[in-house]
Amino acid sequence: MSSIIIALDGYSSCGKSTTAKLVAQQLHYAYIDTGAMYRAVTLYFIQNHIALTNPKEIDKALEDIHITFRLHPVTKSSDTFLNGMNVEHEIRKMYVSDRVSEVSAVAEVRHAMVAQQQRMGRSKGIVMDGRDIGTVVFPEAELKVFMTADPLMRAQRRQSELLAKGEMVDLPEIMANLEKRDYIDTHRDESPLRQADDAVLIDNTFMTVDEQVELVVGLADARIGQAVRRAETAGKK
Repeated sequence: MSSIIIALDGYSSCGKSTTAKLVAQQLHYAYIDTGAMYRAVTLYFIQNHIALTNPKEIDKALEDIHITFRLHPVTKSSDTFLNGMNVEHEIRKMYVSDRVSEVSAVAEVRHAMVAQQQRMGRSKGIVMDGRDIGTVVFPEAELKVFMTADPLMRAQRRQSELLAKGEMVDLPEIMANLEKRDYIDTHRDESPLRQADDAVLIDNTFMTVDEQVELVVGLADARIGQAVRRAETAGKK
């Protein structure tokens, strides 16, 4: 059976990570949360007071940053580790969310993370979500999906996610944060967020998680079938 790369891009808090995780589970693929990688870098920059205006300081910091993912024994999901420490809970807090798009816009940061992500996907059989997976990281991905949702719905989902983790944040503050991140993500010079020309657009404002997963898995099955047929045809030549 041929394996493919599934690139899932879209706006903040539109359910990319949840959908990507469940799709990866159903297909028995590896899952990489690139947003978590940028959040981990942001956390390191905050903790170590790295100035975004100092390229030499940024380059030195990136050399000292090592990000890995490990399967949690209880939740069965991948936790993010920064230099050997589990930072999965910390990187989801609002003070990191407030800075992550700004840090992600730095060219040196994006180059370093894209190189890591491309190494992770060399063997295919991977679901990767982020902002530039289908346009920059894996423009050759067999399946590209671009997800969006109504801004208010995205803010409500984000608020529920934070509440579940014990963090109470007012809805207007979350909406302002998402608006700021959307602007930075779509207007940065380095790998701006945009829908790839061959990506399938999914507006999940009124879709359940199960419906989203079913749709993406169906698209993936079709692409896998195409990959198998191509491999069989190539083998007959």
